[in-house]
Amino acid sequence: MITVTLPYPISANRYWATRVVTPKGASRSMAMTYVTTEAKAYKEKVGWLLRAAGVRKPIEGRVALRIELFPHRPLDWQARQRKLGPAWDDSVQCIDLGNAEKVLSDALKDIAFGDDKWLRDIHLVRREPDGEARVVVTITPMPTEQVQGDLLGAAA
Repeated sequence: MITVTLPYPISANRYWATRVVTPKGASRSMAMTYVTTEAKAYKEKVGWLLRAAGVRKPIEGRVALRIELFPHRPLDWQARQRKLGPAWDDSVQCIDLGNAEKVLSDALKDIAFGDDKWLRDIHLVRREPDGEARVVVTITPMPTEQVQGDLLGAAA
């Protein structure tokens, strides 16, 4: 199991970008989606932090991924808390959990695990802001369970 604190993920809108290109000699344009320079820098930073945490090669096979997202706590958090009560943190700007998972899965791919096809269990949690924005990621290898075959046929 690997648990590591990573920088707050960038928005999926800034992670991937699309541009329209017309190849030489082609009569039709096509859309091309690519990973941005900012995304490459984020992935590189994630890689360095994972290596510092002891990750030397990707986990092979199935993995479980737990993502705990901590948005930045704004300076006026106490005023928000007085005004809005226990749900004050709903007013804090935060990346969508689904987009956070997509960005982190891509950044962790080939570093912590081989491919996102091996993600078998994903748990996402948005926590109350308690300071600096960050994400705590736990990656756990999952054993491959032996599926029972035909019980009646196996007895014969």
